[in-house]
Amino acid sequence: MNFSEHKHVVVIYPHPDDESFGTAGTITKFREAGVPVTYLCGTLGEMGRNMGNPFFANRETLPQIRKQELIDACNVLDMNLEMLGYRDKTIEFESRDDLAERFKNYLEDLGATLVITFYPGYAVHPDHNAMGAAAFEAVKRMSLEKRPEVWATAFSNDRIENIGKPNVVIDILDVFDTKLDAIKSHRSQVEGMLNQLLSHSEADNERDAALERFRYEGFYDVNIDEVDY
Repeated sequence: MNFSEHKHVVVIYPHPDDESFGTAGTITKFREAGVPVTYLCGTLGEMGRNMGNPFFANRETLPQIRKQELIDACNVLDMNLEMLGYRDKTIEFESRDDLAERFKNYLEDLGATLVITFYPGYAVHPDHNAMGAAAFEAVKRMSLEKRPEVWATAFSNDRIENIGKPNVVIDILDVFDTKLDAIKSHRSQVEGMLNQLLSHSEADNERDAALERFRYEGFYDVNIDEVDY
């Protein structure tokens, strides 16, 4: 894959850490090719259940902690960050029209040639699905000559049955350490998860256990005029 063929990649997800788990390796490959990447992050994930392991956050302090973790992860990935200021677990109640127009303005202003977002209906969390649907709508509203390509991530249990397997699969082995550093930036959310990965793996260390789970990043290259959302 020729990563340098794109002019600007825009990632649209609702939560801090969405960018690191699903897309960090791909982002790194674009950055290594000299392509700017901007993350439109919907919320600060302030309703997240994890407060650190052991606890080092509470409901009052978690938003600021997750904000700093997000900034740290974007610094690891050398990625521009735009925090959109919505409230966690409320994206599904926002006007899709308003979201789509806001995203469309960003995409046009940035000259986006690729959008990476969630595949609506197949991303489990209501915020994921709502953000993805608004991103799809934003691209559909753009004139044909300005429309970016769309790569969508999906992980619901019925995704393969309904939309098949991802048709863009990227082996991120050569940049995996950067991905792992980005994931670890979200300390409040991931320390327990990484320990669980190791406990359920035959790997001898955390890195190899994470590599088993996160080596490949898969996307659906979506024709925006041919999908329902």
